[in-house]
Amino acid sequence: MTIPIAIVVAGIVIAGAIFFGGRSGSTATGNQPTDTQPAAVAVALRDVSAGEHIRGNPDAAVVLVEYSDTECPFCKSFHTTMKRIVDEYGKAGSLAWVYRHFPLDQIHSKARKEAEATECAAEIGGNAAFWSYLDRIFEITPANNGLDPAELPKIAEFVKLDAQKFDACLASGKYADKIQKDFDDGASAGANGTPFSILVLKKEVTKTQETVLAPLIAQFRGGVAFSQDKTKITLNGALPYESIKTILDVLLK
Repeated sequence: MTIPIAIVVAGIVIAGAIFFGGRSGSTATGNQPTDTQPAAVAVALRDVSAGEHIRGNPDAAVVLVEYSDTECPFCKSFHTTMKRIVDEYGKAGSLAWVYRHFPLDQIHSKARKEAEATECAAEIGGNAAFWSYLDRIFEITPANNGLDPAELPKIAEFVKLDAQKFDACLASGKYADKIQKDFDDGASAGANGTPFSILVLKKEVTKTQETVLAPLIAQFRGGVAFSQDKTKITLNGALPYESIKTILDVLLK
């Protein structure tokens, strides 16, 4: 369980854009000195259900629930990180990744319709089509509201969806309420920017794990925090691969 503190601290660069409730944006570094044992936070998270967009083992020991915006440049970067993480830990059945929508309308007006497009992909082609469509959006969008809406049906064709069904679904706006529900749930869970993720654990964090992870949390208050019941860990911002890996390696031992 011993991990050199220098590696933990040096491996963390938290990048995030926070835009919520009309406030100006700021990065989610939160690198302020704290006590050795930082205060826990309240996390009101909607339970993960079978019908959600899940990559990896739904019954995994650790489930990462991400609230994301398809036009957020930090989400674009974090998406690549999470694909790598799931390739490593998901195949072993240790981790699942759940994607939820959190479009930041004030700065990314196109993200909400893009979110609806991913849901239409899921309706037509199932969970695999959802992830293929989402992957493609993040691959081609320049971010910061830069994706041409004309690309949405082209992405549907790229992932081999029925074009007529996709166009009709997207035009209907039938998934607008679902996107808003995800957004409202994310706000209740503590999201005020993207990406915002929560590690949901089957077992409480042990004292040993808490001790090993405490320096990471203390150095980046607001970036990483335990929930009050010690069954969740919030990750605020686009943590790099090395940081996510450090946390998972501690939790899965």
